[in-house]
Amino acid sequence: MVARLRALGTERDRAGMARFGINVDNALGVGVTALRRLARGLPRDHGLAADLWNTGVHEARILASIVDQPDRVTAEQMDRWAREFDSWDLCDQCCQNLFWRTPFADRKARMWAGRRAEFVKRAAFAIMASSAVKYRDAPDDRFLSYLELVEREATDPRNSVRKAVSWALRQIGKRNRRLHRAAIAAARRIGRIDDRAARWVSGDALRELKDPRTIERLA
Repeated sequence: MVARLRALGTERDRAGMARFGINVDNALGVGVTALRRLARGLPRDHGLAADLWNTGVHEARILASIVDQPDRVTAEQMDRWAREFDSWDLCDQCCQNLFWRTPFADRKARMWAGRRAEFVKRAAFAIMASSAVKYRDAPDDRFLSYLELVEREATDPRNSVRKAVSWALRQIGKRNRRLHRAAIAAARRIGRIDDRAARWVSGDALRELKDPRTIERLA
């Protein structure tokens, strides 16, 4: 499989990844669109996902998150993969493709939100954001409690973390009118914190949450 990925990779795409702040130390230069196209021809297979992850190749690990079977993922696997995240895009792809679908998503989001490791913490908020968009049947109370974690962690100054905190806040607020009101209130409280990162999170979230297009979609 790595040979197939290597054949799809280009130095131009690898350089483009680097420009977007992606760690390319173990990357081949294969875009996500090409990875998804390749995944359509592969079975959903937990063993294959493990083999792909264990190669250590950046694109193989993203592919692993696409082909894995959520009901076979263990809490230990999630912890291990999260510890090995070395780039924001790998973190986000694993959370959007796989982690939010597992039985442990809610528990890990809450646990990881307080972790010090940069991409583990980012993963907590990526799971929250992904769940807000994709988990249609989740109760509002889950997301209201996530807003408490958003407020608590909004002062983290690291770029990859504060962007994920804002991402979660925005996606929760776009879920429905009740959560929209709650997210705006949370963003305003965050904005009153005497902290540069918190003010950034507040401003970034409020721009989207107060956009007339957002409000119109929720009407």
